[in-house]
Amino acid sequence: MIELINEDPKIYRIFVPLPQNPLKSLNSYVVRTEEGDLVIDTGFNREECLKGLEEGLDEIGVNRDKMVIFFTHLHSDHCGLANKLSGENIKIYMGKIDYEYLRGNLEGDNWDNMNRRFIQEGFPQEIVIRLNDTNQARRYAPDKLFKANLLEDGAKFKLGNIEFTAILTPGHTPGHMCLYIADKKILFSGDHVLFDITPNITAWLKVENSLKNYMESLKKIKNIEAVIVFPAHRENSKSLNERVDTITEHHFIRLDEIKEIIKKTPKLTAYEIASKMKWNMRGKPWSEFPDNQKWFATGETLSHLDYLYLEKKLDKIKDEEVFRYIIKE
Repeated sequence: MIELINEDPKIYRIFVPLPQNPLKSLNSYVVRTEEGDLVIDTGFNREECLKGLEEGLDEIGVNRDKMVIFFTHLHSDHCGLANKLSGENIKIYMGKIDYEYLRGNLEGDNWDNMNRRFIQEGFPQEIVIRLNDTNQARRYAPDKLFKANLLEDGAKFKLGNIEFTAILTPGHTPGHMCLYIADKKILFSGDHVLFDITPNITAWLKVENSLKNYMESLKKIKNIEAVIVFPAHRENSKSLNERVDTITEHHFIRLDEIKEIIKKTPKLTAYEIASKMKWNMRGKPWSEFPDNQKWFATGETLSHLDYLYLEKKLDKIKDEEVFRYIIKE
């Protein structure tokens, strides 16, 4: 399914299905120029996503040999199909930070190290073992590292008569990037700003404070003059600045919620704290959360705990093999 969403320049949205995923679909954008087409994000490395994307590209009339791809970030529902798209001369652009982190996922020990961190934070080992096979981010990742032109913050590239600017917005991932067409005031926000749901902000390896990075990136993006914002999932229903303010407030409420939980019950693990927080799971108790949702919830809790710990609001104590949290006196 495709939709023409902008006339000048012509921009199409392809709804790429994400089976068995609460996000339902990815918005893959195609920006048309006289020299070729820019495709922004692709979907998971699975047949349903490839079929949906390729049917959309065919309907639009995209010439694969003149196609350029930009990945907003390393998550598999965005870059999973990097090696599966036809066309011998496809050029790929991606942020340098996320590309190197993805290398660690595909060729290194990132997943093992992250599993160890979660277990130290009280996450059940039996769920970790199950997720090694069922985690969609891992199962549907690119089958190997792909070649890419690596971008730093503020890097520009041209296709046809359109100049694109990459804007580094770390938080959702270590090196997430938005893409901006300055003269048209069009922003592709990736998963940095979503309008119907709140982006997941988790803890990352070798990132001291993911949440602080994210909050700073939200402030940064407010300074961008964007008349039109195209998010990677769902719809755009509000102004950019209004949505940034709402997301920022959401995270401050989360921080207060965590502090109240720890005040009431000291020495909980991150997993135990996550189990007591309010999540949008349609009234399901924690015991009925799917494994993936428990992972996301614990990761989000960890990013907030890291923030509070580094702000000296909490203490973190080692109790045998796990960490527990108390309010700092």
